[in-house]
Amino acid sequence: MSRKEEIYKPALVGKNIPILTLDNKWHRLFTQTEISPEIKEKEQQLNELLKRQGKLNHECKKLRTIKAKLRDEIVSLMDGGNESPAAQKKQEENKRLIEDCNERLEADQDELLDIEKEINAVNYDLMLLSMEVCYEAIRDNTAEIEQIDKWINQMRIDLKKNVVRKQQKEVFNQNLYTYMHDIFGPEVIEIFDMKYNPEQKTPTAERE
Repeated sequence: MSRKEEIYKPALVGKNIPILTLDNKWHRLFTQTEISPEIKEKEQQLNELLKRQGKLNHECKKLRTIKAKLRDEIVSLMDGGNESPAAQKKQEENKRLIEDCNERLEADQDELLDIEKEINAVNYDLMLLSMEVCYEAIRDNTAEIEQIDKWINQMRIDLKKNVVRKQQKEVFNQNLYTYMHDIFGPEVIEIFDMKYNPEQKTPTAERE
């Protein structure tokens, strides 16, 4: 038993695990993440077992139908009181065929029991592989989410800092222009082609 099985098997005792390859929700898992070669191999193995199981079930059903028909023929011959050699031969032949059907049914049912065990084992392995791939994808995605979250938080900090810097520089421009205006007077300021725009709060050059 592998380490993974040692960890998970006790928790899964008595749990009903659906046949994964027959479950559309299982297939949808791999529209979100890549399917591994190991999963593909187990998927194919499980599908082959299911095909064999279906074929055997169909054969068993067919054999039971044949058996019922053979019995009906025997009962019909007995009820009809037909004791001719041909009728007796037909009854014996039907009994032999019924025995053949029983032998084939027994062999098929034994194989079905073995296949059912193998299906459950392969399905269990497929579940473990699927869980491993999905949780690995979740871990990788979570790591990226954390990185993005850190980036967003840092951007918020930088944004706040830059908003403050912007406001400080706007105040600086406004104060500087006011001091220049008070010290040198509007005539001198105009000589240097500088005029303050109150709406933009920045000095703009204006040439005649």
